[in-house]
Amino acid sequence: MAVEQITVDPRRMGGLPTIRDTRVTVGMILGQLANGRTIEEVVSDYPYIDRSDVLAALRYAAAAVN
Repeated sequence: MAVEQITVDPRRMGGLPTIRDTRVTVGMILGQLANGRTIEEVVSDYPYIDRSDVLAALRYAAAAVN
């Protein structure tokens, strides 16, 4: 399941999928969205990611459950 903005590196965040080469995990993004935060709020919390990164996390998660 290749999503360009998502990387998995066993040396970063215990091998969890992260946004590009940051320490922001897909799970962190999903957790915030599940708790009612908007994409804009998530991006404001992590200024080094953007809307397309959040959408990539959603695409990655969708592919993971299918």
